[in-house]
Order: sequence, then C-alpha cells, then structure tokens
Amino acid sequence: MITLIKKSQIVLFLIGLAISHVGSAQIGGWNPALQEDSEKAMIKMLEESPKLEKFVNEAYGYAVFPKITKAGLGVGGAAGNGIVYKEAKIVGSSKLKQASFGLQAGGQQYSEVIFFENKESFKKFTNGKLKLDAQASAVVITKGASIDVAYQNGVAVFTFIKGGLMYEASVGGQHFKFKSKE
Repeated sequence: MITLIKKSQIVLFLIGLAISHVGSAQIGGWNPALQEDSEKAMIKMLEESPKLEKFVNEAYGYAVFPKITKAGLGVGGAAGNGIVYKEAKIVGSSKLKQASFGLQAGGQQYSEVIFFENKESFKKFTNGKLKLDAQASAVVITKGASIDVAYQNGVAVFTFIKGGLMYEASVGGQHFKFKSKE
C-alpha cells in the first residue's frame, strides 16, 4: 500500500513532468510525443517497482526509452528513442540501436531506463562512448519484484517487457546517440 508520503511524492513528480512537458512543447524540433511517452513509461515502471524511485532520486542522470522494438531470427536487432535527464531535468534525446547474432527467434517490445551513477558515466553516454555489451545485465521489472542491484561501471539498467515473445541465446550490444535539447 502506498503511504501518504509516497502519494505526495508521486503527485509532485507528475506535476513536475507536466510542467516540463508544457515548457518544451514550444521548442522547435523537439518531440513532445516522445517526451510524453517517456514520462508515461517511467510512471509505469515506478508503479510496478517503487524501489526504482531511489535510483531516480539519487542518480546523476538517466535515459528513458519508452518503446524498444526487438526482433531476430539468427541475426537480430533492436531500436528505440528516448529522453535523457540530468539531475531530473530534460537535457536531450537519444537513439538506441542494438545488433545481435546467435540462437534467437521472435519479437518483443520493452521499455528501458538507464541510470548514470555519476558525471563520468553520464558524460560517457552523452559523448557516444557508452556501449552496453553482452556482459551488461539489465534487471527486468516485474510487479513487486525486489530491486537490490548495484551500479556496474557507473550504470544500472532496468527493462519492462511490454509484449511479445523472444527466445534468445545471443551476443550483441547496445549503442547510443545523444542529441542535446539546446
């Protein structure tokens, strides 16, 4: 059960998201629909796993990818777009691409959030130097699941499966391209 304090924190979070959404809708070239989708995805992930709130509050920055589409049959790939936050303020957008090969078949959609523990890991991401390889482990968010994970190399990754079915024993990696909002 959500306590009164948590309810007020959620309300403040939603108000902040709404204000940032209205303010950025006027910026040329900005994608307000992606921003709205990212906000909704984050809210859904927080509802499913309230312990994520600790990462949101303590991370130097984070990137939210509301919909990543992944498919493969021997060779596979995934792609998605997201919004990047630094100290809880929107600073830009990002494109995610992933290629993989190995035993895999199917398709899947999921949301992903990547938390950056410090300035160095955030800068590595925004400079295009962060690549998540097969060794990087993402925690899958399920309702009520315990999230007791530590950062690995300054990064913590969480995914929320939206739908589809993917059988996979493959090797691949995620690459990112950051675009500043300014």
